[in-house]
Amino acid sequence: MSFILEKLPPAQETETKAILRKSASAHRYLAELKGISASIPNQLILINTLSLQEAKDSSAIENIITTHDDLFREELFPNYGLNASAKEVRNYVTALKAGFDLISKHGLLTSNHLIEIQSRLENHTSGFRRLPGTELKNEQTGETVYVPPQNYDEIINLMSNLDQFINDDTMLDIDFLVKMAIIHYQFESIHPFYDGNGRTGRIINVLYLVLKGLLDIPVLYLSRYIVRNKDKYYRLLQKVRDEHSWEEWIMFILEGVETTARQTILTVKAIRQALMDYKHLIRSKHKFYSQDLINNLFYHPYTKIDFIMRDLKVSRITATKYLEALGADGLLKKEKIGRSNYYINVALYEILTR
Repeated sequence: MSFILEKLPPAQETETKAILRKSASAHRYLAELKGISASIPNQLILINTLSLQEAKDSSAIENIITTHDDLFREELFPNYGLNASAKEVRNYVTALKAGFDLISKHGLLTSNHLIEIQSRLENHTSGFRRLPGTELKNEQTGETVYVPPQNYDEIINLMSNLDQFINDDTMLDIDFLVKMAIIHYQFESIHPFYDGNGRTGRIINVLYLVLKGLLDIPVLYLSRYIVRNKDKYYRLLQKVRDEHSWEEWIMFILEGVETTARQTILTVKAIRQALMDYKHLIRSKHKFYSQDLINNLFYHPYTKIDFIMRDLKVSRITATKYLEALGADGLLKKEKIGRSNYYINVALYEILTR
């Protein structure tokens, strides 16, 4: 069942005519997404809200299931004992943001960065696998479908090669989206960690797009596309190993980029419209309008009095008055957990959950 994983670059052709045509189409929508994202005054709003969506979908692939409600409440009340899966999904957001900070600071995406990202995901620092025994199994049958490299020295050697391939464009002069698909295949095939490989691999995808300037911020997430095409995703990964079938795999990823970019463009436009609607309504009706207030309401799908006090530097009484007034306007929906109130951004919640 085991096979020898080859170093990169691949020996086979990876830029066929079909791939280049599809890549051009994917780039077009990716460029539109980059532009529309820049139209949001505070891009941290997109990083936070869309990373929550990605974290939920990416974790679902690993059968870590949570609801939007539990996930949004976990940010407000992390020690309340909510859904344990929501805490794991939150770790994904933390890992993604840590990775974005690392590539922004260093202009590289290295093995050490991946170790840091994975440690945030899993809350441990085991690093790359040192013990044999890791096998990938079919979820339905339990059958072993792939045995990744087992020897620690081989894993280190392959990861060093992948490290160079990611950061040295002279190794293979090809389209960056095609290269992203190859990187993803190679990382998942090395499977270098004891756990968290799938989620780390999906974080690599979006960080690579930012690293190469195709996006300014990490807002294109392929996990929902993979969830909906999970069987095909695993089948095509294995087909590259068995048959060197690069074209099918790369076309699948390019379709994912295009489909996801188009969906995300609609989401960002909807968030921008909702943000402007809230801004105009609050400004026309309330003297307490401020950009800091708008940022708070759209950075947190669920907010609370403490967040308003911190971000607007106001008293508890004042923060409560603001939130109650916006609730009366129908912009926020007041809920309660235990003895604590929290407030749901009605428009943003509808956008993120529809």
